[in-house]
Amino acid sequence: MSTSEPHRALNFSNINPHVKAAKYAVRGELAVRSEEYRAKLASGEGKDLPFDAVISANIGNPQQLDQKPITFFRQVASLLENPQLLEHEGVLINSLGYKSDVIERARKLLKDVKSVGAYSQSQGAPGIRQSVAAFIEKRDGYPASIKDIYLSNGASSGVNTLLHVICSKPETGILIPIPQYPLYTATLSVLDARAVPYYLEESSAWGTDLKQIRDAYDKATAEGTDVKAIAVINPGNPTGASLSAADIKAVLEFAAEKHVVVIADEVYQTNVFIGEFISFKKALRDLQKEAPGKYDHVELASLHSVSKGMVGECGHRGGYFELVGFDPDVAQEIYKFISIQLCPPVIGQCIVELMVNPPKEGEPSYELYKTEYDGIFGGLKKRAYALYEAFKQMEGVECQEPQGSMYLFPTIKMGPKAIEQAKKEGRTPDELYCFRMLDATGVCVVAGSGFGQKEGTLHFRTTFLAPGTDWIGRIVKFHKDFMDEFRS
Repeated sequence: MSTSEPHRALNFSNINPHVKAAKYAVRGELAVRSEEYRAKLASGEGKDLPFDAVISANIGNPQQLDQKPITFFRQVASLLENPQLLEHEGVLINSLGYKSDVIERARKLLKDVKSVGAYSQSQGAPGIRQSVAAFIEKRDGYPASIKDIYLSNGASSGVNTLLHVICSKPETGILIPIPQYPLYTATLSVLDARAVPYYLEESSAWGTDLKQIRDAYDKATAEGTDVKAIAVINPGNPTGASLSAADIKAVLEFAAEKHVVVIADEVYQTNVFIGEFISFKKALRDLQKEAPGKYDHVELASLHSVSKGMVGECGHRGGYFELVGFDPDVAQEIYKFISIQLCPPVIGQCIVELMVNPPKEGEPSYELYKTEYDGIFGGLKKRAYALYEAFKQMEGVECQEPQGSMYLFPTIKMGPKAIEQAKKEGRTPDELYCFRMLDATGVCVVAGSGFGQKEGTLHFRTTFLAPGTDWIGRIVKFHKDFMDEFRS
């Protein structure tokens, strides 16, 4: 009997090289090891580990970290999944605590989608897109049209769609903020297009720096890159920054001057602790009003999602993007691209409707909704500042004050011994630090190199979603031990 390897059509050397080139650190080797630890603890085999629980601070996944779903959303969803319950209103209201507006909303959504088990229009159910348009109009004070709203399988799917349509050749370049959420560089790798990095300014609370953007653009175009778009994440991931009105205006002025599309990733728009969220759509309309004709050609695609904010419904995969100023022929091709994928999950579309049209003051579900929403926001802010205060006490760690989103991105300074040890292990120094942290504490964070960082700097990204603050103490103790071990 032959012991040779079976002959398969696919092997590592002959699959798509662009997929192999893509990197996605937030679910990389650290995350895999953390899941191995979690499985050991669950099976009772992890008694030798120096911790009794794994904290997944590597990914913005609120409900995995015990954030409770908003009651109104889940009650409506339960009726959408099982419409027969609507035949028993008395039981729902008198025995199960459902309010009358939950039942009304479920009936309205079922009228829009017929069944969550049926395909919707490729672009999403019209009634739900109408709710999104009304939300945008109320938020910004400018009209929005349902024809420009595209419901999507989370915001990631919207980014994927836009990049597929924009990237027409290997020389196509997209300006990407560094540090960035690795979805952007990974997707560009798969598309065999070019990421054009522009560095955010850590000393200015991770704001955009127009000079950095211009320098990156000029360097790329001089090297033959056709820069077609600029991506902006606001509030920031992984930085937690919240952009100022001046920063947003500067990006739009640059886009108008250089004729590049603006991709505004605004999924953390309700996670703002300092200042206020200003949408790129509002800022663009304001500029168009102030200087008629000068900004009319600017193309803007802005994205939002049910995965973040206080909603945290990552698993329901709901989101949308709005196109502003796009050529109708291009919009038609975007429609065709999403049609190939049939439609976004219909239950996710319905969660989008609930996010943009939550219970209003005076409605039966409002009081509980507001209590839950404010409780989640307050908990996030409290934990963000607890982490921030801890980082301030840690030797060689610097961190910007939390402004928004779900993350902090502290700088860590290490001595030559730690850097030498990292080399021996074939890792970057920040990876060494993050692996050591996981092994010692069970807390999984992501090395800054997974997001990009300025040469000579080291960071890590952590969420502040995990309940309580005792796990923060684990990080503080680990850091002291690490610094002592590698002290020169």
